[in-house]
Amino acid sequence: METLDAKALRIFTAVVRTGSIRSAAELLHVAASVVSRQIAETERNVGLPLFERSSRGVGLTDAGRLVLEHAQRVIEDRNLHSEQLDQLRSVQQARIRICCGEGFLGDMIEHGLKTFVKSYPLVAYSLTLGSTDDVLDTVVNGDSDIGIAYNPVIDTRLRSLAISRQPLCLVAPNGHPLLARPSIRLQDCMAESPYALLSKGHGVTQLVARVAADCGMAVAPLVETPSIDVLRRFVIAELGVTFLPNFSVATELSRSALGVAELSDPLLAQASAHLIVKARRRLPTSVDRLASHLASVMAAFKV
Repeated sequence: METLDAKALRIFTAVVRTGSIRSAAELLHVAASVVSRQIAETERNVGLPLFERSSRGVGLTDAGRLVLEHAQRVIEDRNLHSEQLDQLRSVQQARIRICCGEGFLGDMIEHGLKTFVKSYPLVAYSLTLGSTDDVLDTVVNGDSDIGIAYNPVIDTRLRSLAISRQPLCLVAPNGHPLLARPSIRLQDCMAESPYALLSKGHGVTQLVARVAADCGMAVAPLVETPSIDVLRRFVIAELGVTFLPNFSVATELSRSALGVAELSDPLLAQASAHLIVKARRRLPTSVDRLASHLASVMAAFKV
């Protein structure tokens, strides 16, 4: 098999990302026939089909998954070499892509980026928010350099540079009767108060669903939302309670705008925050330095 060139890999990864020849062509601003011919040529070069075609689009074959891993390594190596060459040329500009859960945003900016940008003023950042599942996907696919997620599932394609226990808590209006109890179970909260919950794909919701199922309870929030800000406002308006780790409502706690108490369910007490990067990836210097800095200064990673 001949070495796949940059054009072949770029078109191949675009088809993987978008799920179809036509969508990849639109992403790359070329004709669909150009993409189709390049994929056919790549498959001849490899000697095996890379995609399984169906009416819903295309999916990867085993050979396609191997080529995708190769393409991701090539892209990562190119980015690393580019940064190393820039350093030799005394060019310090770099862009770091970060994806995190909304609950980490204030902590990351106020404690992490605020101090980091003073030491590295020419580094730029691309910051996106997402659910736990979104964070994992963007890091695995190479769309983000650093991910910060709450209680992610174990994935051998990822590596956690920092892990800190961050129990899931009851967040309730000040003076709520549940807050006065010495021990609070999730099932009591769900049975005795209206509650709001993050939408599917978030680590919080996955935890709540697992504990609720063990108790034989259905998850039926009054409000379901992808926004933590909506959850905070829901509680402050005294519409009910919600469930979040302590750091997600640190600002409101400092103003005594609401109350927080740890839940006693063992699974919820062992939940954790993770700072993740792609496994077996050689991190560019700027990414490695920022990741180490965030792990050392963010409140979410302090024991």
